[in-house]
Amino acid sequence: MSDTSIQKLPNLELAHYRFILNNPKTPEHHEEAKNNLLAAIEENKMAPFYQLIADEVKIPLDKTLLAKYQEANKEELQKLDERFQDAEKNLGETEISDALLAKADYFAKIGDKEKALSGYGAALDKTAGLGSRIDIIFSFVRIGFFFNDNDIISRNIERAKSMIEEGGDWDRRNRLKVYEGIYRLSIRDFKTAANLFLDTLSTFMSTELMEYKTFIKYAVLAGAISLSRVDLKKKVIDAPEVLEVLHEIPHLEDFITSLYNCEYAKFFQALADVERNHLRTSRYLFSHLRYYVREMRITAYAQLLESYRSLTMESMANSFGVSEEFIDNDVSKFIAAGRLNCVIDKVNGIVETNRPDAKNAQYQQTIKQGDILLNRIQKLSRVINV
Repeated sequence: MSDTSIQKLPNLELAHYRFILNNPKTPEHHEEAKNNLLAAIEENKMAPFYQLIADEVKIPLDKTLLAKYQEANKEELQKLDERFQDAEKNLGETEISDALLAKADYFAKIGDKEKALSGYGAALDKTAGLGSRIDIIFSFVRIGFFFNDNDIISRNIERAKSMIEEGGDWDRRNRLKVYEGIYRLSIRDFKTAANLFLDTLSTFMSTELMEYKTFIKYAVLAGAISLSRVDLKKKVIDAPEVLEVLHEIPHLEDFITSLYNCEYAKFFQALADVERNHLRTSRYLFSHLRYYVREMRITAYAQLLESYRSLTMESMANSFGVSEEFIDNDVSKFIAAGRLNCVIDKVNGIVETNRPDAKNAQYQQTIKQGDILLNRIQKLSRVINV
């Protein structure tokens, strides 16, 4: 199946513009998003979607425009109904399926969620080929993405997995990885998302979901928070697909390379830029913004502390380009939460690491497992003696 065979239905760019308009943290993008949204509504005569978002994003509802869109929708649906009736009377099952699918696609195009779901369900019932059935399931998932309905997304990803196990082709298997990767990203399962994205770096074809640069951005962000330093270098930083476009994505190259190269002051600045330009503007990542930034700070602190038994607060503050007071407050929170293995000596102004000794930890684990084994042997001997 070629890349062009899956249309942008529904168009997820509109869901992005809707998110931006509803996000008080992105006021600088509101005007552009509103203009793009209204232009798309006008172009596609999206009466149901226009009604849905007008009050939600504080766009005045033009009743004349709405009536024009509704009339255009009515005319197009009448043509689609006639096509279905003709297929039912004069043609075969394939033509009937195609007619039902065309109608469902139109409902998806104009943003009518319930009728699109119903339409795709009817088309699925009439579709015989496994590959075509999987493509319809992908349509269900895209509707879930468009309307932020995780129940629809998760259920249909599982349906797609089951169908693909029955004999889905290589292309659809790879496409499903991208779909699931986006879902995993949206529910904060960054490790699974990173693995799925990295598996499809060289085979990405899901342009109905996002542009390739956006896909690379999500692969890098998911990898940064979930991969070890060695894997980050091997699978992300040195990946040819990433290197090809990374420099085109603002702030992302500085973000990932400064972390790996231990340039912590540069990393903190890049992290702030990534937060402002990528996390705040992503409808998949915005709800995890504070978590993501916190975890990346912990990663950087832990990476620095791993190289020292102790270092001064002044030295640590200089490394990150912040004040000693900031380091004191920030690191203290993470120590109290058990996220950093160190203590702060306020009197001497020193941070001391207290990583558990590996051999001692192994010894304690062996003792614990030995006790469990002895208890099980004693229980077994009592049963045998009885």
